[in-house]
Amino acid sequence: MEKKNYKELFINYALYIILGMLIVGIIVYDPTFLSKNNFLNILMQASTRAIMALGVAGLIVLQGTDLSAGRVMGLSAAFAASLLQSTTFAARMYPELGDIGLFIPFIVAVASGVIFGAINGFGVAVLKIHAFIITLGTQLIAFGIINLYINSQRFGAQPLGTLNPKYVQFVTGRFMTVPYLVFYLLITAVIMWIIWNKTTLGKNMFAIGGNPEAAEVSGINIVKTIMLVYIISGALYGFAGFLEGGRLGSVNPNTGFSYELDAISACVVGGVSFSGGVGTIPGVLIGAILLQFINYGLNYIKVDANVQYLVRGLIIIIAVAIDVRKYLKKK
Repeated sequence: MEKKNYKELFINYALYIILGMLIVGIIVYDPTFLSKNNFLNILMQASTRAIMALGVAGLIVLQGTDLSAGRVMGLSAAFAASLLQSTTFAARMYPELGDIGLFIPFIVAVASGVIFGAINGFGVAVLKIHAFIITLGTQLIAFGIINLYINSQRFGAQPLGTLNPKYVQFVTGRFMTVPYLVFYLLITAVIMWIIWNKTTLGKNMFAIGGNPEAAEVSGINIVKTIMLVYIISGALYGFAGFLEGGRLGSVNPNTGFSYELDAISACVVGGVSFSGGVGTIPGVLIGAILLQFINYGLNYIKVDANVQYLVRGLIIIIAVAIDVRKYLKKK
């Protein structure tokens, strides 16, 4: 029995053991990787992806997913960047606007995410379209819009750059060496933790994810709950897009490409189960930081980009395999 328990323990935590070995391997290969500056850079890069993951996590709790998250984030970033280009930039997309501050572009970015979240939620909750299909469709729509939007510039298609220094500072500034992005992530995580654990919406979300039929019988408004969760996820993509535009300093049609895979991976690694009804906010944060730690580390030691894709793919497969195993055992 003791050997069986050790075996179960090893299998259940195999992914974390593998990730830990990868991290240790990177540090052994190049000890200079272990520095305060690198750690802060990892947190900074993980922040926008983690904010996205907090949105995707709620959908996975509902037994859904979102393939459009990365493209929606990219579109939101494009809207924000186009409104926040420097007033002295000759090729500014909207020269007549002048300096409009940060609030309006922020609202535009978040609103664009909310619109796509509402479309996805309506497709899943009302039209009963599988989340995979509806979000695949909106992914392509968002990508088409961002291409058309960037191509519509007066001087032709070009990255949306030369951003307002106030915008860049708002995103990339630091307080006592800690990036502002880390604080934005922590604030977002606290808000989402409250929603998940202290509100009726959160309780209903877990109830629907755990057993939709029982939730409906108990009187939970399933359509309303699903719609709200998708709208919140869209708002988080918009917020992440607003921050990512400032972090990168330039936005192009490929901004946000494959970010949804990073977000989904972070959720699964962080213990959010595709079987529904299981997940925690701290787990999502840990998953996002762990994966970014590995991505950053592999880049730091100059591992071939194709090998990095291979590693990321294996991590996803192992994480889902462990999740499915736990679910089948529970059944």
